[in-house]
Amino acid sequence: MATSTSRFVFSEWPPTLSEAQLEALTLYATTYALSHGLLYLPPVKPQPLIPNSAIHAPLSVFPSPFPLRLFLLARRLQSTYNILYARIATDVEFLDQVMGAVEGVGKVDDFVGQLWTGWKTLRDEGLVQPLQLGLFRSDYLLHAGLDGEPLSLKQVEFNTISSSFGTLSERIAALHRYLYATTSYYNVYPDMKSDDFPSNNTTAGLVEGLAAAHAAYNVKEAKILFVVQAGERNVFDQRLLEYELLEKHSIHVVRQTFDQLADSASVDSTTHALFISGDTEISTVYFRAGYTPTDYPTAAQYSTRFLLERSKAIKCPSIALQLAGGKKVQQVLSQPGVLERFLRDKVPAVQLDELRESWMGMWGLDEESAVQKARDMADRLVLKPQREGGGNNVYKEAIPAFLDSLPPLERQAWIAMELIVPPEGTGNYLVRAGSEGAQSAVKVDVVSELGIFGWALFGGPDQGVKEKEAGWLVRTKGKDSNEGGVATGFSVLDSLLLVND
Repeated sequence: MATSTSRFVFSEWPPTLSEAQLEALTLYATTYALSHGLLYLPPVKPQPLIPNSAIHAPLSVFPSPFPLRLFLLARRLQSTYNILYARIATDVEFLDQVMGAVEGVGKVDDFVGQLWTGWKTLRDEGLVQPLQLGLFRSDYLLHAGLDGEPLSLKQVEFNTISSSFGTLSERIAALHRYLYATTSYYNVYPDMKSDDFPSNNTTAGLVEGLAAAHAAYNVKEAKILFVVQAGERNVFDQRLLEYELLEKHSIHVVRQTFDQLADSASVDSTTHALFISGDTEISTVYFRAGYTPTDYPTAAQYSTRFLLERSKAIKCPSIALQLAGGKKVQQVLSQPGVLERFLRDKVPAVQLDELRESWMGMWGLDEESAVQKARDMADRLVLKPQREGGGNNVYKEAIPAFLDSLPPLERQAWIAMELIVPPEGTGNYLVRAGSEGAQSAVKVDVVSELGIFGWALFGGPDQGVKEKEAGWLVRTKGKDSNEGGVATGFSVLDSLLLVND
């Protein structure tokens, strides 16, 4: 990998293509995507019950350059993060203090408060399933720093619920390898080698985690429940996990929304087993919904979530693990001594230092002095609420007015984080498809975000954590876009070209 000895110049990427070369690569890319399941449902509302068409997912023509040493670092960190968040999710005192509705964020954030209050009630009743499954993704950007410092790896966030695009990331990586094998990218970048395209086996990695939870439940005829959103456009990313579970592990999947589950789900009063439609036992509940307030338009959806949590099915994630993924937890972890609370006995000090070095400066907005600091540094900051799914943050010059609009108490639901500064001048050719089909590739300056997947099964009597790294993805957006979600329309799917920096 990254066999060239010369230092890579990010501002010279991508290589120049002729119009004919770009047109040919775009045709190769889009037809490969359509042939290999790199798909989205078209942007139409309402989505038909039975899909009658599909479009290729938004994609890049070239892979994005990424330093080999930092890719290896991100992969190495994932095991530590798996253990860290498993331990946070089982530390009730910590979560009550940071995310609870009495002491923590939940007292000023209704969504967090609803989840925590339901979890507290269930704890008082007595949770019947100690095992928890996490399918995680840790997201990073390259940080250029100041005065010619080497590029560094900085964490954007850590995702504990509905970490998507694992299967499609595997397919976009294969697409870029195909373009290289077919065209050598017309030799516009002679230093490109096949070994510089890292392998991506994310589908098998994520499914291994789901299969491990299913095996731990130990009821052979049970099935895995996917809790999904109605009208989900990213359905193929989910279906590919379903197919892998069946083909490689002989595990069947049931897909239902919260509203469907309100009618179909029941919990046996004696065994606490979760059943769908009366006779289908569920081993594992995998949430691809439930991460945003819009998934809970009424109290009924919360009641259904708590019914699932009340059962002995293994949850991915449990409410505790979902709360552990809050931005406030990310910020509190950066405070002195907090990381040691969870990892001192498990991780060498050098690995703790590597974690800390991957974090930007963060602080809460609990005190007026912290709010004033955010005003003073606004052009270098992002404000983050306790939300997932993209489109929620406030950036730079918009921060002072936003702070003015927030009641003082509600500011405590937000954290301030120093902005990561990616390398200047890196570009790519981005291709999107709309309801009318493929659009032409557009060359823009971009920012690329690396996500590393992992899974952890934990909480059993031995208090051990069974965990693995599970693959990677890249999402690339135009540099002028602050937000970065593919599902929200800001980014395209991408992969890596490993380089020496």
